[in-house]
Amino acid sequence: MTSTPTATDDRSIPAAEPTTIGLDDAIAIAHSLPLADKVALLTGAGTWTLTALPELGLRTITVSDGPIGVRGTGEDGLASAQMPAPSATAATWDERLQADLGRLMAAEARRKGVDVVLAPVVNLQRSPVGGRHFECLAEDPLLTGRLAVAFIDALQARGVAGCVKHFLGNETETDRTEYLSRIDERTLREVYLAPFEAVVDAGVWTIMAAYNAIAVEGVEETATANRPLLTGLLKDDLGFDGVVISDWLATKHTEESANAGLDLVMPGPLGPWGAALVAAVEDGRVAESVIDDKVARIVRLAERVGALSGLAGEVLPFDRAGATADPAADEVTALLREAAARSTVVLRNQGALLPIAVDGEDAPSRIALIGHNAVEPFTQGGGSAFVTAPHVSLPIDALRAAFPSAEVELHRGGATTRTAPLVPATIVTTPEGEPGIRIDHLDADGAVIGTYVLPDAEALWFPIDDARVASVRLRTDLVLDGAGRHVIEVGPVGAHRVEVDGEVRGESAEHVGREVILNSSYANPPMIATAIEVTDASPASRAVRVEADLQVIDGESYGRFVRVHFRYRAPGLTVEEEIAQAVAAAAAADVAVVVVGTNPETESEGWDRPTLALPAHQDDLVRRVLAANPRTVVVVNAGAPVILPWLDEAPAVLWWWLPGQEAGASLAAVLTGAIEPSGRLPWTLPASEADVPVPDGIPVDGAITYAEGVHVGHRGWDRLERTPAREFGYGLGYAEWTYADARVKLGASDRLGASDPLGASTDSVFATLHVTVRNTGARPGREVVQAYLSAPEPGADRPVRWLAGFAVVDLEPGVQAEVSIPIARRAFEVWDAEHHDWDLPRGSYTLRVGRSSRDLRLATSVVVEDE
Repeated sequence: MTSTPTATDDRSIPAAEPTTIGLDDAIAIAHSLPLADKVALLTGAGTWTLTALPELGLRTITVSDGPIGVRGTGEDGLASAQMPAPSATAATWDERLQADLGRLMAAEARRKGVDVVLAPVVNLQRSPVGGRHFECLAEDPLLTGRLAVAFIDALQARGVAGCVKHFLGNETETDRTEYLSRIDERTLREVYLAPFEAVVDAGVWTIMAAYNAIAVEGVEETATANRPLLTGLLKDDLGFDGVVISDWLATKHTEESANAGLDLVMPGPLGPWGAALVAAVEDGRVAESVIDDKVARIVRLAERVGALSGLAGEVLPFDRAGATADPAADEVTALLREAAARSTVVLRNQGALLPIAVDGEDAPSRIALIGHNAVEPFTQGGGSAFVTAPHVSLPIDALRAAFPSAEVELHRGGATTRTAPLVPATIVTTPEGEPGIRIDHLDADGAVIGTYVLPDAEALWFPIDDARVASVRLRTDLVLDGAGRHVIEVGPVGAHRVEVDGEVRGESAEHVGREVILNSSYANPPMIATAIEVTDASPASRAVRVEADLQVIDGESYGRFVRVHFRYRAPGLTVEEEIAQAVAAAAAADVAVVVVGTNPETESEGWDRPTLALPAHQDDLVRRVLAANPRTVVVVNAGAPVILPWLDEAPAVLWWWLPGQEAGASLAAVLTGAIEPSGRLPWTLPASEADVPVPDGIPVDGAITYAEGVHVGHRGWDRLERTPAREFGYGLGYAEWTYADARVKLGASDRLGASDPLGASTDSVFATLHVTVRNTGARPGREVVQAYLSAPEPGADRPVRWLAGFAVVDLEPGVQAEVSIPIARRAFEVWDAEHHDWDLPRGSYTLRVGRSSRDLRLATSVVVEDE
């Protein structure tokens, strides 16, 4: 979902009081309401709010985007704790840490007056090019489900609802509102439905229906109007008793979506329900009992989040250390620093280059910090996950603090973004000579009916509340100082006319609407570039007039707004000159730290990546620094896989993810060893794009067929017998480990009957694997012990092996411990599409345990037989 902040009520949050009536009574009262009042509850009152019902004591319920932080409504002006991206925190494989982040999210939600957080995303990372890959947890359904459950349990225990998304088959961004997902029944049940089933079993309170269509039981329909999906699978089969919320602007039908099982249309107040749904009930196309069920679900949600008393929930502290949820508080920054550091994956560490000594004879006296992402770390992906952090810890500041005896130099090594930076406020003035950018409101005849001044280019997304305004005119003068090539970029969204110094540089009559929100093109429009050469003979400074006539976009429930990107690049060194400076600094340093990665142009909601290559010249930069200094640490700042052709040439490589607000602090902690980077890959890192089992998610004739079946992620790599750069579950950490004595306990036997009475619940413990692990290294360490199953008959279209369980253990040097890993019955089962039920095939299963999906140290067996 993409979001545009709009105005809403700025309500304070008094302490909670007991609900004045019981839930059953509240539902009964709601059912007795006039039909129009009931239907009014089923569409949002605004972009982020639900409709209140004062006579029931039902206050407004407020929702907010996640999962990297709680943005709120966009009107409170409060910064948000910016967490590492979900793909990062998933690399910890740590349910305790997920619970800590869930508690922080709940405290943040209450601080911002939010009742429902639109998180987590439990779609799988089917292809590494997926635009929202960084928002997903893992490529594996079991890992995704267990981490999501830990997060939701902690969030909802504090009275804030989770909204799990996007239900279902929403693994790509290309044409995301149009394509049809075709997933066979077995694959749907075993893979893509599995994380949703896990969170429903755990009691999640809301689920978001996706934009795309999906084929279920022969019905090919959008997720918001798919009855076999929403009612058949979700509500009837899985027993979901919460609210099904549409993705924003996803609902296209009236009676079809109502009868399908959708409960709430967002955003409001517009949409396909309202009076049209009232008419559908009165005409008999929708039964009033269907409406009553939706109303009951919303009232139940209100009771769960404390909205039935007419008061908001209590402002709960972030209780890891009992402090309030100030996003800059010590307790919060410590957690986010730990999360980012623990997420970091050691991909290579030859000669024990890491960690780097802080003092003593081995401590460096000179460190070269290099890379565009070192100067501007990419802390969060683009789209609806975006939040404004209270601060961003920069690598240069953190390394200088961590290595007080060393000289730390910073060199960009060339820009890696295609577009220029935003125009700085210091160089824009209105035609009248005032600081800022003048905006004129024009009516349909082109007459000026209002004027105001925006302070800077960041403000160039603004609402238009006056219905008379048909377009706006932007006018400003840029003061260009210094000789060289100045580049001005204007990226209008919608119909426009752009002039620079009186010359028309771009023009279009094509008007746009809500689609720019749905496809996120508002965030990445084509740029109209103008290069201006200023010579030494020119005046010391020159003013350049920029004028742009811009369309007012009707975003329907998002309101009317104007959006334009305004960017400027000053003269400076060439990329080659910057690289040369960086290489020289590396050669003179004791240690070089090169930070490479992606950026907001590459990883974002709204579009998929066309390539897995690092942007621009970064591979060349790495190789040249490696040649200059054999003590080089390469840090990869990306949320989704990229190809690293130099991976096995560099002595040390860290995967740093999108680390959130404590970026620099976490990197310093990892480099010094203050916190062990104990991350393990939650997805497979390719060595070559040609080897990727699912190279893209591009629809063919409007459909995406999940032809790989159950062989998603690492299972596909194993099936195709391809060798990745680093496999699923890989991560070295800073300790060394041995494994011994793996055994399975099933009561008094290592055999179990297929008709065992435990049933088929996703969390029914079928077996427990016990294994002894020892830290044989010189440092304390954290190990992620991973268990993988193989079928009795590998040829029966079952994966070569699949993740069946895992556990995290912390041990001091020389210490060993017995680790217990419960294996659920569901890990052994397959979906029988003929009988539409789970089946437990008989035979001898092999259970392997180790450090990754391909570093498996021990094996044992589990026999399933007829009783």
